[in-house]
Amino acid sequence: EEQLVESGGGWVPVGGSLRLSCAASGIPFDDYVIGWFRQAPGKEREGISCINRNDGRTFYKDSVNGRFTISSDNAKNTTYLQMKNLKLEDTGVYYCAAGAACLETITSAWYGYWGQGTQVQVSS
Repeated sequence: EEQLVESGGGWVPVGGSLRLSCAASGIPFDDYVIGWFRQAPGKEREGISCINRNDGRTFYKDSVNGRFTISSDNAKNTTYLQMKNLKLEDTGVYYCAAGAACLETITSAWYGYWGQGTQVQVSS
């Protein structure tokens, strides 16, 4: 059974840092890419970053570029999202997903396997 399990969420002050992890297993194709998405209260889900595990190419949403870093440890089937200089608007539920394409526009349409999400609460 395919699974993606996020961890590392929690409460963090404005300006703080947090590292999220995504452990994947059972994805039915080997060359899947990983995307990170978030959903703030009252807002629609948005793509934050993605990584092509095959060639290492990465993309970031403009609002997080320079603050967030995505990386992959393929031997451990684990993808990380290092977040720093967190802002109030970064608050939300963060999801990792496995899919077929990591493109400049990070859209959920390319991702078919999703984790349960982990809450990130940025507080002043």
